[in-house]
Amino acid sequence: MECLPTAPPALALRRWLGLGLFVVLCLHLGCALEKKEVKSKLGETVGLPCCHEIPSSDSLHNYRVYWQKNTMEVVLAYAEGKEISKDQRYENRTEMNDRNFTLWISPVEIPDKGPYQCVVQHLKSSQNPSVVCDETVTLVVAADFSEPNITAEVSANTCESTEMVVTCFSYGGFPKPKMSGALNNESVVWNVSWVSESSLSPYNVTGKLQLNVTKDVIFTCSVESDGLTKSTSLLLKKTNNCVVPTMPSSYNVITASSIIIIIFLLAITLAARYLPRHVCSHCCKPQDSVEEGVKECMKTPMSSKVTSETSSV
Repeated sequence: MECLPTAPPALALRRWLGLGLFVVLCLHLGCALEKKEVKSKLGETVGLPCCHEIPSSDSLHNYRVYWQKNTMEVVLAYAEGKEISKDQRYENRTEMNDRNFTLWISPVEIPDKGPYQCVVQHLKSSQNPSVVCDETVTLVVAADFSEPNITAEVSANTCESTEMVVTCFSYGGFPKPKMSGALNNESVVWNVSWVSESSLSPYNVTGKLQLNVTKDVIFTCSVESDGLTKSTSLLLKKTNNCVVPTMPSSYNVITASSIIIIIFLLAITLAARYLPRHVCSHCCKPQDSVEEGVKECMKTPMSSKVTSETSSV
């Protein structure tokens, strides 16, 4: 008996549908992955690659090449080996390799950022040229910020703490940056402001923070833009280490008074003991010889009697 083919079961059908969807997604993602990105710093020279290279047996005269930006602005165009168009903004700043169609830009400016499309046509016939290449490459432009500058201004000062306003400043970078800070490795939040002439101009960034410092601390300011980070640290010192004067206690007052009284009494005692020894020797003698002293004093001196007799003669 001849076997008839049977319809695939529902499970197999779902597997086939899933595989088909997977292939479609892969193709779509593959096209997305083919998009190229080139990074450059402000003021440098950059080359944007195209998707075709002329074989050695062929010539630029057989091609038309269009480099355009944002699908609207023609950067430059070549036809039959000659430059036929160039945007004024790229004048004297661009040139194209005549073999692989690489677009060179120097010096790079911030407005140069964005997607560029390279379209190459081969002139098999002037009426029906064929497109052999159509690819987009995105130019990313960045500018380095300066090293952050940290300053601290004291707003209030006490013996216990120092209040200060900390400012961090950096300039000349692109794109718009993020600013972060750390106080002894602990994150702090800045009050940040940005200044730029336009969305396609370098940025200046300033961050301010009010701190209450009770001891010496290390403060760090970081500026991050386009994956590049620059940091600066500063030692913030508590500026006033004053000593609070203490009032004397009642115990100290009593102790000082007692010492003064003791010294005074000691001085009186010493004076009463040693002062009588310095009385002159011809003054009254001790009590047991007082009478003899009186008698001695009442005797008439001999010289006085002689003098009286001489006078009477």
